[in-house]
Amino acid sequence: MDLDPAPRTDPAPHIDPVLHNRTAWDRQVEMGNEWSRPVSAETIARARTGDWSVVLIGYEPVDRSWFPAELAGVRTLCLASGGGQQGPTLAAAGARVTVFDNSPRQLQQDEMVARRDGLELRTVLGDMRDLSAFADSSFDLVFNPVSNLFVPELAPVWRECFRVLRPGGALLCGFVNPDVYLFDHEALERRGELVVRHRLPYSDLTHIPADERGRMRGADVPLEYSHTLAEQIGGQLAAGFVVVGFAEAPHHSDATAGWLPGYFATRAVKPRTDPPAPAR
Repeated sequence: MDLDPAPRTDPAPHIDPVLHNRTAWDRQVEMGNEWSRPVSAETIARARTGDWSVVLIGYEPVDRSWFPAELAGVRTLCLASGGGQQGPTLAAAGARVTVFDNSPRQLQQDEMVARRDGLELRTVLGDMRDLSAFADSSFDLVFNPVSNLFVPELAPVWRECFRVLRPGGALLCGFVNPDVYLFDHEALERRGELVVRHRLPYSDLTHIPADERGRMRGADVPLEYSHTLAEQIGGQLAAGFVVVGFAEAPHHSDATAGWLPGYFATRAVKPRTDPPAPAR
């Protein structure tokens, strides 16, 4: 067992994770990453008739009860959800969709589907921790598939989601089970072996030496952060949300699937009234 006694100090602290991951995801689009392949015209046509589904974690469609009963006119922010998949599908189902993503190339995939199929859909480039492009209470729904592993801290994400949602609006969020990051990346991805290597919480910048990081997670691969469940679920609660739904799914592509859930998802609601002040 190669267990890190403590996270390493990053030998390259000048790395900007936003800029690195923007470039990396642009390259992932060029390389044909499965989460950057636009949906077909047939999928859009079916969605227009009410036959639609989208994924939040793994390959499992989101329970339709997590969405409003009627999507027509629902102001929806697809947060860090570029790639031409969920946003266009929800727009075809009737939602008023804005896709927000850190990668210009990911957003271009959504724009391509919108042009191809005559959809009304807005795209905005930015860091998911900063939604200042949007006014308070701008959205009825925030749809955030697995993506917050690409940002260093989550508290700003939850605060911004809470701010831009109207009272009664919902945040649907998927995220990686942090326990997955216990394991050595190379052994897991190349040999399908579960080799415990890292202490949690994990970060590519603090747990992987620079030479190894350059070989395994160079300019083509986004930097990742594990984030604790306290940051994930506790952070939503601290921002003011009420968590009303929870789901899990196996990882879709690695050997952890037979041992533990690779993904979790939450449905959280912004209360219609301010919560009572805590007792003094």
